[in-house]
Amino acid sequence: MSSTPVTETKILESLNHTIIPTLSPTSCKDATCIFFAVANVIILVTGVAGNGLVIWIAGFKMKKSVLSTWYLSLAVSDFLFCCTLPFGIVYAVKKEWLFGSFMCKIRYFVMFINMYSSIFLLAIISVDRCVVVMFPVWAQNKRTVRKATVMVILAWIMSATLSVPMAIFHNQKEKLVDNHMKRFCSRNYINYQNQLAVVASRFVFGCLIPFLIIFICYVVIIRKLKSNQMMISKKPFKIMTVLIVTFLICWLPFHIFSFLEMKIFSRFIGFGKVFGVTLASANSILNPILYTFMGKDFKKQCYAILSKIENALQEDEGHDTVQVIAFTTSEERRLPTTVQ
Repeated sequence: MSSTPVTETKILESLNHTIIPTLSPTSCKDATCIFFAVANVIILVTGVAGNGLVIWIAGFKMKKSVLSTWYLSLAVSDFLFCCTLPFGIVYAVKKEWLFGSFMCKIRYFVMFINMYSSIFLLAIISVDRCVVVMFPVWAQNKRTVRKATVMVILAWIMSATLSVPMAIFHNQKEKLVDNHMKRFCSRNYINYQNQLAVVASRFVFGCLIPFLIIFICYVVIIRKLKSNQMMISKKPFKIMTVLIVTFLICWLPFHIFSFLEMKIFSRFIGFGKVFGVTLASANSILNPILYTFMGKDFKKQCYAILSKIENALQEDEGHDTVQVIAFTTSEERRLPTTVQ
């Protein structure tokens, strides 16, 4: 294996049509750039609104429970990630990093905290479902919101720890482009082995191990339910199944193209990486949609909120109408009568 440093600038020079700033065009006119910018604007708007709504409902409107604690943490993770999207959108369109070295590190740090925390929480929820099915009496007495909160905090600490390398290896660099110094937020690995270690650890800890835990839990749950014919609520199980499948679909292409990017530099891989990153970002808007359409409590709260908004608007309209009528009547009284 080569020990030559593998910088993102070298990769970008071989990818003429990637979304991350290249050394040639200075405007967002190619199809890949437009796709990335438009998709991320949609993800930003819907993600902030959707996850903000989930945070409000799960954090302030619903009764505190273990499940609402899991879903609240997922929504917070997705909300924070969506808040970093404007930096990437501006970077793609302007072809230059304008936000300084600190935000360069923070952007990728938050992105991978989102990835790790999401999959860790899904694994924790799977273990929680497994415990509920296998030891229902113990779970009823021992499962508490306080313990769930501690698990969430530990998951976030692990996520932050594993995301530190992305902050370390991302730096703001300056390069002369068309006689102008431009700034780029790029990865700068020391050597090939260093890059392989980062990409492999992301896949192992952010995909492989959690999914093995989830798979084992689901096998145990299914075997237990079939053997005992237990009649328990299937709603949380269905929600978790869809959330896990959605996460796999959204993040697996990113991991695949990350490995391919290390050996193959082509236009196809460049677009594939862009597609993978965009699909991974889209996971942040799918979770609140799944909560809303599959969770009974979330449905009730959403309907209640919409009803309140509708009633408030109707009251305002009625109030405005009364004011108009009153104003018109008073004006008519002031007008002099005309001679017949």
